[in-house]
Amino acid sequence: MLSKLNAKKDQKGFTLIELMIVIAIIGILAAIAIPQFSAYRQRAYNTSAKADAKNAYTAAQVYYTDTPDGNPGVTDLVAYGYVQGGEIFTTSGGTISNLSITTSHTASDVTYTVDANGLIQ
Repeated sequence: MLSKLNAKKDQKGFTLIELMIVIAIIGILAAIAIPQFSAYRQRAYNTSAKADAKNAYTAAQVYYTDTPDGNPGVTDLVAYGYVQGGEIFTTSGGTISNLSITTSHTASDVTYTVDANGLIQ
């Protein structure tokens, strides 16, 4: 009987303190990483909206080359090579000289505008 108790003392493994320290370190790393990940996602959404605005602007230029007096919508721009992503945009202006395209991502609250010169604001 005594030999069985002595055999259990020689077993190897982690103590409860070691396991608690590892869990605490993982918790600290998660507390740092999760807010950073959210910020990266927000920047990605904003960049996507900017790229969508520039692509819509390029398609609008082609549209105005064919239809100088039109006011393009999403379906008009799709016919000229625009691929709509998860962004929402509106166009205004009856000619290429006063074109304005406004975009915003559905998961972001930032709005971007492309003016007639192609500058994103």
